[in-house]
Amino acid sequence: MHRKGQGLSSPLRTISLAIIAVFVITLALIPASAQNSVPPTAVQAAKMPQFASRLAHPAKRLLPPKSQVFARAKTHRGPLDSSDIYDNGPINGNTDAWSINFGFIVSDSFTITNDQTPITGLSFGAWLFSGDTLTSVELSITSGENSGTSYFDQTVTFTQGSCTANQYGYNVCSETGSFNGPTLNAGTYWVNLQNASVPSGDPAYWDENSGVGCQGSGCPSQASENSIGSIPSEAFTILGNATTTSSTTYYEVFTCPEPQPGFHDLHDFSSNAEPSGLAIDTAGKLYGTFANGGSYGTGLLYDFEQKAGRWFVSSLYSFLGGSNGSSPNGVIVGPGGALYGAAAGGLANCGGSYCGLIYKSEPPANVCATALCSWNETTIYQFTGNTDAVGGRVTAFDSAGNLYGISGGGGVYGHGTVFELSSLQGGWTEQILYSFTGGNDGDGPNSVLLGPDGNLYGTAAGGGNNDCGEYGGPCGVVFHLVPSGSGWTENIIYAFTGNYWDGWDPSGLIQDSFGNLYGVSVCYAGYFGGGCSPYENYWLAGAIFGLSRSGGGWEFGQIHTMEASECPDDGGEKVYGGVTYSALAFDSAGGLYATEGGSYVGVCGQNCYVLIGCGSSLDVGSGRTVVTGFDDIFYNLTPDANGNLYGTTSACGFETLQRNTGMIWQYSP
Repeated sequence: MHRKGQGLSSPLRTISLAIIAVFVITLALIPASAQNSVPPTAVQAAKMPQFASRLAHPAKRLLPPKSQVFARAKTHRGPLDSSDIYDNGPINGNTDAWSINFGFIVSDSFTITNDQTPITGLSFGAWLFSGDTLTSVELSITSGENSGTSYFDQTVTFTQGSCTANQYGYNVCSETGSFNGPTLNAGTYWVNLQNASVPSGDPAYWDENSGVGCQGSGCPSQASENSIGSIPSEAFTILGNATTTSSTTYYEVFTCPEPQPGFHDLHDFSSNAEPSGLAIDTAGKLYGTFANGGSYGTGLLYDFEQKAGRWFVSSLYSFLGGSNGSSPNGVIVGPGGALYGAAAGGLANCGGSYCGLIYKSEPPANVCATALCSWNETTIYQFTGNTDAVGGRVTAFDSAGNLYGISGGGGVYGHGTVFELSSLQGGWTEQILYSFTGGNDGDGPNSVLLGPDGNLYGTAAGGGNNDCGEYGGPCGVVFHLVPSGSGWTENIIYAFTGNYWDGWDPSGLIQDSFGNLYGVSVCYAGYFGGGCSPYENYWLAGAIFGLSRSGGGWEFGQIHTMEASECPDDGGEKVYGGVTYSALAFDSAGGLYATEGGSYVGVCGQNCYVLIGCGSSLDVGSGRTVVTGFDDIFYNLTPDANGNLYGTTSACGFETLQRNTGMIWQYSP
């Protein structure tokens, strides 16, 4: 059972809640326009030769219809040719290509299924200028992508086979090289090509394909990339003694959740890049970061924009590490369209790791002549440790251009801060507005917003005057910071009790146009379908709460709780569990949406009437499940002016043998 607030204001009571629906419709990105001199990707590579294998890529893997790829079904392909160890699919010739000359390195993975398998050759598709022949390529086989243990590294002579002209004016040829290669045990390896030799001196390129017709275990393999585009695999075959395998089995691409009305998979990442949530500017362009990827593997800032009905990802800035930052964690849009965010790194040491920094990124001052011009990045503040914020992140600007943020640690007492960054005479100055003590005032702030009244509102996961026992001590608070003379004064709006009507661990605070506050918390799940329970059943569930002004204070109300789920496990016993909410957002019409997907406890099973731990989405007002997922994928929400909602996830998207690669999704109510 659960209790709803009785004194909430009318706007709060009348808000219609609906939780995000998610299902997958992959949109293939349009290949780049034809070039007169070099293929689309090679145009990019030629501009930055030292990072040729790491640049943005416009093409996207062509997948079978979604109806064919929903389940993790093993699919048998036909027998390999007698001399093939691995076959990654036929030459396409009309997709795209990677440069393999002038020191450029391109990589692709392949999988060996049996120990002691001899490798005797490689064939692949090459793009050549008319009249050219490819004589040799430096070939290596390694345990990692351009790295790890090297099992083979030689210049191999290739014999040109049949050639066919493609739409770009190139001859796409089948090149085959024979060599005395290594004997490999079962596992995944990388084939790397570089320094192609063409007598005329023209460039040579490695053909890509869609992966259709792939016959190797684990195929289609993943090409070397910078993690911002979905790159089709190169067309190649590993040759050797095929007596160890006459057929192969691999997993189909697995997309989650299944298609359902309103949800679109806009873009699948090509590797696990650890995407953050998205920011949106006034023109509707989305921005995000990857903790991994970029030219240096230390993080990437990108934009995501719709053009002519299709979505495109573009790299804006690759983080350099050190005092320039690494592993960025989200952005916000600031004055003039500049982007601001937090990153790891800096100069000061905070207990064995750097204290972090805040950066600003903006387009170059001069008009960029190509699509590859990197944005500028400036570190505007490096946290110093001691009583400073540690690992802080920024969340909001005021009308004067001051930047506000929080840190879960640091401050005078080591329990977190709310801070302000102000731009003065070309530099930025930090002021700690409030240091949490870890007592009744809160501990570990995890969200903060700037209200229209100029005050700051936020949540702290711990602290307060109520004990939540085994689930972490004090239950957390909603706090209010008000300017007071030369400083700020904190007021506690609500201290959580840990009981079934409010729970503990509040986060994700947002505010509506009437000044009401909304957030999410955690509570005990009831066994009998009643959401949060007064009994400690040791299964946790999510709750959505609201706070409205009442007289001179605030009134708390529980708006919705996630009901516990009941389903049989493999042994026939009943399993109970629940999931927690992750984020809240309003659409353009004022409707409140929530995502759920980070389960504290529970299982993900397809036989439950409600899937638990699986990213289900509900219309809270009606209690109706509108979308059901198959993974914990719903973590963030970004609304646009047209009523659409966007988010990212590291789950779903393409599936390798190890993991899903993640995606950007859209929900249109």
